[in-house]
Amino acid sequence: MWWSANKARYESSVREPAEALAGELEPEFGGLKIFRPHRDVRFSADKRPYKEHLGLVSSRMNEPALYFQLSAEGVMVGGGLYQPDRDRLARFRALLDDPASAEDVLHAVEETKRAGFELLVEGALATAPRGFSVEHPHIELLRLKHLAIGKRLDRRDVPTDSTLIEIVSEAWSVVERWNQWLSTSVTAE
Repeated sequence: MWWSANKARYESSVREPAEALAGELEPEFGGLKIFRPHRDVRFSADKRPYKEHLGLVSSRMNEPALYFQLSAEGVMVGGGLYQPDRDRLARFRALLDDPASAEDVLHAVEETKRAGFELLVEGALATAPRGFSVEHPHIELLRLKHLAIGKRLDRRDVPTDSTLIEIVSEAWSVVERWNQWLSTSVTAE
């Protein structure tokens, strides 16, 4: 009932501006998908039916992606592999465990940090993954379950003009380098 009464407002105030933003970014970054506003509450303790943010994602399934999120808190721009499969996560961890390749991983991570991005640590393991010591020199990276990065802008810092497109484009250029590293080092078969 609430959705029916507010759908037109959602379309004009949320969906249409998101489509315009996606249209501006697609020539440089390819197709983008706008996430649906409804939440999947089937297996969630949180039964709120609607999302409290708008999300855009590049349309690459199971590959490193680009992501944009707008909410009342502000903007988050990022990407990478949000849910890497077991094999890709194992390859990432193997790279960290090998001194010959660990420097490459650390360099890729450091490059994103210098650009103001953070690794997504949500859901990280509380202890070492199976087969690794808690004393491992790269234990914080080994604990990751997502190979994604993000950068947040507080709502007071989010422009309401065309400079938002420039900000997202600049940020996604950094994410594209991270994604290229993931594609070459982690997702390549």
